[in-house]
Amino acid sequence: MALLKRELYRQVKGPEITHEDRCSLVFDTDTKSLYVEREVAHLEASIGGKVEYQTATMDIADYLTQGGQTAGHRELWRLLRALFNESSDSAESCLET
Repeated sequence: MALLKRELYRQVKGPEITHEDRCSLVFDTDTKSLYVEREVAHLEASIGGKVEYQTATMDIADYLTQGGQTAGHRELWRLLRALFNESSDSAESCLET
């Protein structure tokens, strides 16, 4: 299974308690599905380096309708606009020829 990933957002906090939150746009080449993956890692150095790690996937529309507008939301909107602007330019040039 090949996954193509494009990072949308990453936030790291630390140093005693390190928390990383990352969102990526993912295309699964086997299932031909496009979705957002959120990975959260939490390391507590004071408890012998215990690490909690969670991964969740969600539909792009669900991600975009979540509360607030994070840097990840803005990056996904930018990618979508670029994708469709490029496609519409290509479609217009095809129609002209």
